Amino acid sequence: MAKAITPRSEDYSRWYTDVVTQSRMADYSPVKGCMVIRPLGYALWEAVQKDLDARFKETGHENAYFPLFIPESYLRREAQHVEGFAPECAVVTHGGGKKLEEPLVIRPTSETIIYAMYAKWIRSYRDLPVLINQWANVVRWEMRTRLFLRTTEFLWQEGHTAHATEAEAEEEVLRILEIYRRFAEERMAIPVYAGLKTDSERFAGALRTYCIEALMQDGKALQAGTSHNLGQNFSRAFEVKFQTKSGAWDHVWQTSWGVSTRLIGALVMAHGDDNGLNLPPLLAPVQVVIVPIWKSDEEKARISEAARLAAEELKGAFRVKADLRDEVSPGWKFNEWELKGVPLRLEIGPRDLQAGQFTAVRRLDRRKTAVPAGALRARTGEILEEIQKDMLERGRAFLRENTREARSYAEFSKALDSTGGFYRAHWCGSAECEQRIKEETKATIRCIPLEGNREPGACLICGGRSERWVYLARSY
Repeated sequence: MAKAITPRSEDYSRWYTDVVTQSRMADYSPVKGCMVIRPLGYALWEAVQKDLDARFKETGHENAYFPLFIPESYLRREAQHVEGFAPECAVVTHGGGKKLEEPLVIRPTSETIIYAMYAKWIRSYRDLPVLINQWANVVRWEMRTRLFLRTTEFLWQEGHTAHATEAEAEEEVLRILEIYRRFAEERMAIPVYAGLKTDSERFAGALRTYCIEALMQDGKALQAGTSHNLGQNFSRAFEVKFQTKSGAWDHVWQTSWGVSTRLIGALVMAHGDDNGLNLPPLLAPVQVVIVPIWKSDEEKARISEAARLAAEELKGAFRVKADLRDEVSPGWKFNEWELKGVPLRLEIGPRDLQAGQFTAVRRLDRRKTAVPAGALRARTGEILEEIQKDMLERGRAFLRENTREARSYAEFSKALDSTGGFYRAHWCGSAECEQRIKEETKATIRCIPLEGNREPGACLICGGRSERWVYLARSY
């Protein structure tokens, strides 16, 4: 099966597409730019959704749902917002066989429709804060698409909150940023850099945009989540006002934040290899697969039963599957489950059965361990924990090794082509220097770290005085 996958060293982009399609995570839709998320891919999204949803609810957020269609006039109320999204909008002009009085935009994001409702619901400081999240689909008319990473329609969550003060709104966006950071590391086993976007990279209509940035195996950065302090821009546009304790009226301070099915693409690119997916145990839809190995019908009956009983024993604690098919060979099964990224394979053959054990094989590195049948449940849990930890440590090592100091602009420009990765560099803060980087190197300032970067230096581009350094990289 792995023969159908293009090696990463040969063509990384083709490798990614091969892994996604051959593992049956997703397929191309008849509608250009859209994808069909198959059961394996959707199970991963459900795991992401379940974990993040619990984290949001622990911090007081509630789920709601808002319409897919947005009156075109709503987007025009916030000038920066409409300018930022206009090129990507899909617009409905006819319905029921008639031309609509006002065109409807298929949501590219939901700020405008949600804040129109907040204007109806919020009247007093007692109504605040409003902490709402939505799990939904959105449409952005992309010219260049790639499965999971950038598609015309995709799934995501978008949080939208309203607060009485700027300080409360800022606390909210940083709280969510930390939730995203911890989820990426604790569940996805992907270490990230968290920080502030530059003015040119911030969300259309926001005061400030924060993000988490991950590094993929090809040396490119991937923006994995964003959290925006919207200030009072939208509340002024939609007249979302509340009466303060003193009796005066003020506009609310708002935030929005989200992650999408792009995270599934991140899992593929951060952990996959030339044999397919390599999923972290905490998110894997199937954590353990049991593969029996036999040569005769007599062996088949006894070994298949041992595999079935083992699966029953593990079911309560793990997501497990016993592969009892007899129309394909054990080798075929090994390749198939490696392609699908199952973290742990338990083999049982005649010698294992005689010895009262299973042979545990880690997907991460194919390391084998003998596991006594009497300690199967306990050892399985320990091995899965080890795999999760090792995947994160491997990711951290990769990030460290591929984060470099940019000592000169010429050296930086050359190194981007040879090694990729993140580069730490001083930046004077000027839009001109930032634009020059984009145009000449195709790299961008991915984020301004929140901590540890306050030190004097010289701007990488112009040599002017700089008080901070930033992370630069080429990106998806």
